[in-house]
Parts: sequence; structure tokens; C-alpha cells
Amino acid sequence: MNLKKSALFLIGLALILVLVACGDDNGESTEENDDSETGEETEETEATDSDEVKEIEIGQINWAENIAVTNMWKIILEERGFDVTLTLLDMGPTMAAVANDELDASLEVWLPVQDANYLEEYEDDINFSDETWYDNAKVGLVVPEYMEDVNSIEDLNEHADKFDGQITGFDSGAGTMEVAEDMIEEYELELELVPSSEPAMISAINQAVANEEPIVAPLWNPHSIFAEHDLKYLDDPKESFGGVEKIHHATRQGFEDDFPELDQWLKNWKMDDEQIGELMAAVEDTEEPIDGAREWVEENEDLINEWLEE
Repeated sequence: MNLKKSALFLIGLALILVLVACGDDNGESTEENDDSETGEETEETEATDSDEVKEIEIGQINWAENIAVTNMWKIILEERGFDVTLTLLDMGPTMAAVANDELDASLEVWLPVQDANYLEEYEDDINFSDETWYDNAKVGLVVPEYMEDVNSIEDLNEHADKFDGQITGFDSGAGTMEVAEDMIEEYELELELVPSSEPAMISAINQAVANEEPIVAPLWNPHSIFAEHDLKYLDDPKESFGGVEKIHHATRQGFEDDFPELDQWLKNWKMDDEQIGELMAAVEDTEEPIDGAREWVEENEDLINEWLEE
């Protein structure tokens, strides 16, 4: 009996050892499978990450035409898989941010005169496009048409009291404001350039025209206010504001390598007076600028497709 019990005990022990060994093998196999699966999942995740939405950050300046075109490009790009952030800044901080790689692009640089200072300061740090998207820009001092005795910048000193000795300005960092400061010295004007913001300047013009009061301000084309009021540019015999200006875009260093397709789209971008006027009107006629831009984009697919050719 004892021999039988001993034999049974040994057989049982052997079976237990076999089972334990199998369990270890299965455990190792399971562990390897888990590692393998985890590895496959990691590879899949990396593949997904490489196909993620491309993020673009564009500077937006609180000017009517800039709000219009930045929202337009936001719609165009987001329809094509980009994640677009618009960052509202004045012109000076916008240029500094592009130079420091904090922004990918600025869509509005006026040359050869208005933003020449930024070109000079950042020409080694920013890609200023040779291509232009608007070729009929104009800048100068304007007054209402009803001011029949004021037709030239040279007339301003004679009528300085009518303007309370002030030229109503906008953003202090704008190139046009700096050009206007130089213009005051060049013409030896007895008026002070008072900075504010574009909305504040436009509001002041609206109020003055409504009351048929005198006002003088630096303005530019394209701008929707010329469709609302009869305003005239003052003659500029010294050409302080230059002649016809052209609007370029600017991108950070490395942008062309990171986004070659988008870089080409921006270089293809071109608008005439009618197109930019309709876009600005659409944006201003809606409660949210993005809604007006979306409406305009939907109505101008053929034009946009021309820009998106490589």
C-alpha cells in the first residue's frame, strides 16, 4: 500500500510540475503576444499622428481688409484639412512674431513704402513674398468731399483750426502711421497725428460725415468706407505716401519646407478691386466675419481653385 501511495504521489507531483511548466510557457507566450500587439498599436498610433491635421497660425490685424482675407483663408484651408488659428495683433507685434517663429504667416504687407521699415528690419528673419495678392493699393490723407477748400496736404495748415489741429489716426504700430508722422515733418504741418484704432477712426469719420463736420485721416484702398461716404484723397505733391502700393504676404523661415503646397497657394493668390470689395462686404454684412467669408468662398470656388493649382 505504501509503495502504491508513493507511486501515486510521484505521478501526481509530476503532473503538477508539467501543468506549471505549461502555464509558464503560456504566460510567456501571452506576454510576448501582448508586447507584439502593443508594438503594432504603437506603430498604428504613430502612423495616425503623421496624418494629423496640419496646424497653421496666421496673424490677424484689426483692419477691414485683413479681417476679410484672414477669415477667407481660414475657411479655404480648413476645408482642406488644416487647423487654422487666427491671432489678433497689431502690425508691429505681428511682424515680430513671424520673425520669431511664433506665427506662421502674415497676409498683409504693403510695399514699397508703407511697410518698408519692417522689410528693412526683418529681411533676414522673414520671407517677404515677391508675389502680390493686390496690385492697386493706395494710401494717403482723406477728407470728406464737402470740404471744397481742402484739396492738398499743403492746404492743411491754412485750415488747421477746422480740424482742431488733429489728424485722426489708427494703430500706432502701422507702417502708414509712421509714414504719416514723416509726412507731417516733411510738409511742416501744424497738426498732430492722434493714434487710436481702425474701428475708432472709422467711427470718427462716420460721425463727422453725418454732421458734415471737418475731419482728416490716413486711409487706404481697398477699404469699404469709400463705398459708404464720398471721401477724397488729398494731393500729395511731395509723394510722402508713395504712388501705387502692392500688398504682399510674409511667412516665417522654414514655412516653404514645412508647407510647400500652401506656400505655392499663397503665391498664386490674386484679387482685383471687385473681388476684394465683395469679400469685405460679405464679411461686414454678417454678425460673425467667418460666416461672411464662408459665403463668399462658396460663391467663388472657380477663383479659389485657380489659386490652389500647383
